[in-house]
Amino acid sequence: MNIIPKTAENQISEICIAAIKNAMASGELPEAEIQVFKVEIPADRKNGDYSTNAAMAHARVFKSAPIKIANTIIANMKLDGTYFSSCEAAGAGFINFRLSQGYYADILKDIEEKKETYGHSDMFSGKSALVEFVSANPTGPMHVGNARGGAMGDCLAELLSWAGYKTEREFYINDGGNQIEKFGLSLDIRYRQHFGDNIEMPEDSYHGQDITDHAENFARIYGDKYMSVSEEERRKALVDFALPLNIEGLERDLLKYKIKYDTWFHESDLHNSGAAKKVVDKLTENGYTYELDGALWFKAEQFGCDKDFVLRRSNGFYTYIVPDIAYHYNKLCERCFTMAVDILGADHHGYVPRLKAALQALDIDPERLQVVLMQMVRLVKDGEVIKASKRSGKAITLVTLLDEVPIDAARFFFNMREANTHCDFDLDLAVSQSSQNPVYYCQYAHARICSIFKKLGEKGIAYNGCSKEQALLLTENEEKELIRHLASLPLETESAAKALDPSRMTRYAMELATLFHKFYNSCRVENENADLTAARLFLCECVRQTLENVLGLLKVDAPEKM
Repeated sequence: MNIIPKTAENQISEICIAAIKNAMASGELPEAEIQVFKVEIPADRKNGDYSTNAAMAHARVFKSAPIKIANTIIANMKLDGTYFSSCEAAGAGFINFRLSQGYYADILKDIEEKKETYGHSDMFSGKSALVEFVSANPTGPMHVGNARGGAMGDCLAELLSWAGYKTEREFYINDGGNQIEKFGLSLDIRYRQHFGDNIEMPEDSYHGQDITDHAENFARIYGDKYMSVSEEERRKALVDFALPLNIEGLERDLLKYKIKYDTWFHESDLHNSGAAKKVVDKLTENGYTYELDGALWFKAEQFGCDKDFVLRRSNGFYTYIVPDIAYHYNKLCERCFTMAVDILGADHHGYVPRLKAALQALDIDPERLQVVLMQMVRLVKDGEVIKASKRSGKAITLVTLLDEVPIDAARFFFNMREANTHCDFDLDLAVSQSSQNPVYYCQYAHARICSIFKKLGEKGIAYNGCSKEQALLLTENEEKELIRHLASLPLETESAAKALDPSRMTRYAMELATLFHKFYNSCRVENENADLTAARLFLCECVRQTLENVLGLLKVDAPEKM
């Protein structure tokens, strides 16, 4: 995919190399090997649109002052047929370049051509990524941390698709291990209480109303049939009844949140298929396990971990990390995804090196597993941190949060900050209809553009496209600043994908909205010059399309009116 800003950067490199070679051929510079140099965008655009240190990089081999070399390079430079109208030497020897109007016109024409795919890149074409996120225990409702992880994981998956990955979304169902045993115990006690057993719920069991509801519904269907069977059979029946209902509820709630998974992967399948045993056997075959006190240990210290850890306890049961190792072996070795991305809570920071060590011992490049550690969420209302819903008085879950704030606001707000920063979610701000609300501000910019076209249409001024010649009329600073930001989207996509950071896209959208409002307040769209009117409407349409694209990546609506 041709990304015009990259083309411009490459042109500077080619221009400078050609100029240096010309200067060496004419004797103005001594013969020497071409050195590596940088092409950058200056922090202050007053110094130019692009800048290079080509002269400074050659000071040693040419044995001359950089400013003198810069002037010699410029004297041998040909800008014809490039995106640059002029260049000049500055400071200690930098060469600064000014973009031509053709560059700005071509950016808009590129957006017009690509439409809904503008902002996409083929940087990671041919690679695949599996993004696993939320993966909440299916023993109860999802909490606010899952709401953040859901928004981040879903948007990250879309971002990776934009960057060229073939991407899939996956939910890992923890239907094995201690939490399921505790789930069965809790259901069992509530069921027995229903039929008069005077038995107390252990403090560390699940006390939620959902457990009671499941037990009551089970009793309504089966009566006291399971009071006379073994505890093991009763608990299995209760879990088999309640767990699918919980998973169905998770799927339903996540669909409401605009999240649809490609795969729901069951931990129990890893045990039932023998996959967990397979990876332990393979680690042993590779020479990375040993027995001590009846347990099987993994030699994690050999891979940089602080200590070795147990894979199989002395009682023959695997520790929690074994199915996780098997699961990631399945992702990377059996399903052969190029990259697996996990969105996890920050409390998993010690778990990640262990998992990567095991993958390396299984002959898998540990860098193929990328983990995004997510900090906690605090809900704020009236300037104070809250932990319970006003309506129910209980801890706020994903569902109760979405009852209190719009889905668009939740998805946007949870993607406004990098995963490794704490998130204060302002409930009052999320429902406000003001420029202080970032998602409202971005949506309003889109709606404002739609309103411009509607009002001009009512006046009989129709937008019928724009020629490149007309687009060359966009010479105001506010117009150029806006177009430069539009131009940066494909590169921002690549940077955000490499960093696994969808928050860059929310920041991009907010800055685009800000620059559009600035342009709108400074440059009259409808004016006496019909060609300029057409050009500014063209710019408006390109901003509208780009905003719609970025908001679409975030799965946030782009309304036509507000």
